[in-house]
Amino acid sequence: MSSTTIRTSASDRRARLGRRGEDATLAAYLRAGFHLVERNWRCPAGELDLIVRRGDLLVVCEVKTRSGTAFGDGYESVTSTKRRRLRRLAQLFLAQWPDGHSVVIRFDVASVLLPRDGRPDVVLFQDAF
Repeated sequence: MSSTTIRTSASDRRARLGRRGEDATLAAYLRAGFHLVERNWRCPAGELDLIVRRGDLLVVCEVKTRSGTAFGDGYESVTSTKRRRLRRLAQLFLAQWPDGHSVVIRFDVASVLLPRDGRPDVVLFQDAF
């Protein structure tokens, strides 16, 4: 019987890390009384990580997950270019969403630290831009 080594690519590891960060962020929103509207909403122009709602407040959250702080905190990677793209994506989402005319929109950034041997640390920057 031969053994097979399964190697995961860096992109697979990043995708798993990102998914865990989104899971932890979503759990924080759910604890705060929000409900999930969309997760990883995609269109040709890009993707929105999390869209949650509580009453007439709709939150678009960009989730940035890190396993360490060697490259800075996740929120630091949300540049002005990224903020413009997120605003445009939110406009596209709202244009096709039936309740898009009846909500107030807020943009949050979640900076998630996922150490290998510990619980996720989620810092939500509400109304980040």
